[in-house]
Amino acid sequence: MARNSILKNTPIILIIVGLILVGGAIGWSAFTIYQANQLNSNSDVSQPPAIADQRIPYPDIKRVSVQDAKAAYDIGNAVFVDVRGAQYYDQAHIIGALSIPEDELPQRLNELQKTDWIITYCT
Repeated sequence: MARNSILKNTPIILIIVGLILVGGAIGWSAFTIYQANQLNSNSDVSQPPAIADQRIPYPDIKRVSVQDAKAAYDIGNAVFVDVRGAQYYDQAHIIGALSIPEDELPQRLNELQKTDWIITYCT
């Protein structure tokens, strides 16, 4: 009789075990989504990680988006200055950019107009 009782209740037991497994999977998914949201809400997404972490030189200098820089250059409001060494400038550079290596900047500032928006780059 006990065996008949177990066999009769097997579908119910399987359904209960299935519901527990599905509930666990949903709970785990919700937990991982919650953790991801916590990580995202604690980070400063307004700046790239390198800037937020202060791991770049001169972190206080305002960064310019590529779109803003190009728009300013296209209408003549900006001058690009490549501050890498001459050998790197010769390999590739922004068309129209001036080559003034960083270590020469203090001596060559007179080549730049104070009224220009000067955008330096090194990559």
